[in-house]
Amino acid sequence: MAHDLSLITTIASGFGIALVLGFIAERLRIPALVGYLIAGIILGPSTPGIVADVKLASQLSEIGVMLLMFGVGLHFSLRDLLEVRRLAIPGAVVQMGLATVLGALLAKLWGWSWGEAFVFGLSLSCASTVVLLKALESRNALDTMNGRIAVGWLVVEDLATVLILVLLPPLAGLLNENAATDAAETRPAIVSTVDGPAMTVVPPDADMVAATGTAEDGRAEAVDGSAGDGKAEDDKPEESLWSTIGQTLLHVMAFIFLMLAAGRRVIPWLLRQVARTGSRELFTLSVIATAIGIAYGAAALFSVSFALGAFFAGMVMRESQFSHRAAAESLPLRDAFSVLFFVAVGMLFDPFVLVNSPLKTLAVVAIIILGKSLAAAMLVLAFRYPMNTALTVAASLAQIGEFSFILADLGVHHKLLTEEGRSLILAGSLISIALNPLVFMASSPLRRWLLRRFEFARRLEQREEPYAQLPMSTDRKYLEGQVVLVGYGRVGQRIAKALGERNVPYVVVEQNRERVEDLRKQGYVAVYGDAVEPAVLIQAHIANAAMLVVAMPSPLDVRKMAETSRTLNPDIEIVVRTHSDEESERLREEHIGTVFYGAEELANSMIGHVVERFRPVEHG
Repeated sequence: MAHDLSLITTIASGFGIALVLGFIAERLRIPALVGYLIAGIILGPSTPGIVADVKLASQLSEIGVMLLMFGVGLHFSLRDLLEVRRLAIPGAVVQMGLATVLGALLAKLWGWSWGEAFVFGLSLSCASTVVLLKALESRNALDTMNGRIAVGWLVVEDLATVLILVLLPPLAGLLNENAATDAAETRPAIVSTVDGPAMTVVPPDADMVAATGTAEDGRAEAVDGSAGDGKAEDDKPEESLWSTIGQTLLHVMAFIFLMLAAGRRVIPWLLRQVARTGSRELFTLSVIATAIGIAYGAAALFSVSFALGAFFAGMVMRESQFSHRAAAESLPLRDAFSVLFFVAVGMLFDPFVLVNSPLKTLAVVAIIILGKSLAAAMLVLAFRYPMNTALTVAASLAQIGEFSFILADLGVHHKLLTEEGRSLILAGSLISIALNPLVFMASSPLRRWLLRRFEFARRLEQREEPYAQLPMSTDRKYLEGQVVLVGYGRVGQRIAKALGERNVPYVVVEQNRERVEDLRKQGYVAVYGDAVEPAVLIQAHIANAAMLVVAMPSPLDVRKMAETSRTLNPDIEIVVRTHSDEESERLREEHIGTVFYGAEELANSMIGHVVERFRPVEHG
């Protein structure tokens, strides 16, 4: 009996070679994902030896993308997105526009048509949310203010790219009017089709398919959603551009409304019912089925990408009391399938492009790493955010990923991009993904170097910011004997509420400028800035404060805050929170102050309640 073992072969070879090369990379102090990418190149069709099934690897990697975006949703509420909207929305739109212009101008210098240049520039403007998540998680920065801004920025980019993917097919005819004849005659490297709601990338001269989804009923559809009945795409009546835009927006709005209105009630209820069974495997299954099922339904019914569907599924599940357990249960699968994502990217890469077009490849990488990053940093600084936020966002955007591949494939299908353009995009993606961890690592030394060497950098750090200092009319009770509360998230807000109910004066120090602005409008005393900087604590009058309360889990920053506070106020009492038992013990050993660890405090409260109920009876 014959068996098709391509799935098992792909998984076994992908995980096995990725494990070996990832381990070697870590021993060489190189990010493990570089090893995963190299494993993909080894398994890809461009190198001799074992050739894995690119179609299966890409479909498996899409599951990893869904699970990763689902995990982001579990940690990123709609409120978090709204809090950074004033920076993320205009910043993402302007940055994508600037990156598109840079890429298009570069392509025009090479003699490409305007249609090709436009698609090429768009492909370089889309950063990978998957890569960003891995970078932030490895630095424990996903829950920080800078991390939320970066994730919110890329979520807006993803939403904009989904709209572009829908609008590109009806625009193809207009863009192709001025296309060069040689580009039209060039043999396409890939043809994009859609099986059901999923997009599939098919090389015409090979049996390998790079897919971003799964097939359904064996039916092929054109990228614009037309049924694959063998008719030419041009035979379909062309829909108006405005009609397409309207339909796309209606689909997205309908999906979001359904998730926020019904999903916020149904999904937490479902998790409660499953949790009552006491079955761990059923709970894990319910989490994974919800994430992938909603992602698939979003694509099939609302034309929303798998990744965004999974992201909103996570945001809705976050409303449940089991959100932390759901994140823990899905973590192993997320890590495993994210490895396959990087392996699949490596499979698509043709290393010979580095030999055939080295200068063009270098120019593409320069736009991705330098051009996009510089544009993003300038935009963040223009919104009066600190330099460390600007550098974090810049490093987050210094790469391209999954949406770039889809845009490139779609461009080739509509004769808006050549095989050379697609190869350059893949080369830029591979190199930028490999270098992105190094870019993140260089952000802090770069900030210190800029401040040390350039006067303009110091002026940016010290520029006048209306919310960086307390108003002259601030009541004296907030300047002496007050509590300085660092962080106004969920924990900080509860502490502030308790202090207010007891008439204890406090000053909030917060990195979210919009949040400080809102607090000021409501009559609260708040200072905008990073409390790690001595100038920010000075503005909060830490020298005369009675207590410093750090309500944000940033242990490394806590040490710097404590050092500054005790230098200015040796008698100040310091209270901090942590998310790690090990870190809490270390902070206590260093005598930072009173340390609260969530799990420990919960256990102590429960023990106190139990002991109180079962107090021993004294016999006389």
